[in-house]
Amino acid sequence: MVILNLAILLFVMMESANVLILYFAPNSKLGNGVAVFNPWFHAKENEPSELFAKYMVNWVAGTKLIFIVLLLVIVFTGSELTKLLAVFAMILSIATYYFRLHPIIKKLDSMGEITPKGYSKVLFYMITGFMCMFSFAAVLYCFIR
Repeated sequence: MVILNLAILLFVMMESANVLILYFAPNSKLGNGVAVFNPWFHAKENEPSELFAKYMVNWVAGTKLIFIVLLLVIVFTGSELTKLLAVFAMILSIATYYFRLHPIIKKLDSMGEITPKGYSKVLFYMITGFMCMFSFAAVLYCFIR
């Protein structure tokens, strides 16, 4: 069960940093800072677009925070089965990146709307890393149980 806790807590730590960046430094290019998206700066050209962009950034941060808190509850109070199912749920939910978000960021990258160029590939590998981490933790857990 330790391997599941470690995988979940590593994800929680990384996503917590992303939430802090989104809430307090959205203009950052670190983590999930939205300054990698050139349209973020275009949105500041008129107030309705800027407010909408800020709303969406804060909505994403809030959604991430919900996941983080739920994962912490699972780590500290969940049974082994609940933790294993949470890891599978994370694998499935993270996998949605590949067919919903990656095509969009890849197109934005090819249009020159992402700085630095090629960031869509970096993000692809980072998301794949999370998938591998959770998959490895689940497989290892099943073999050392």
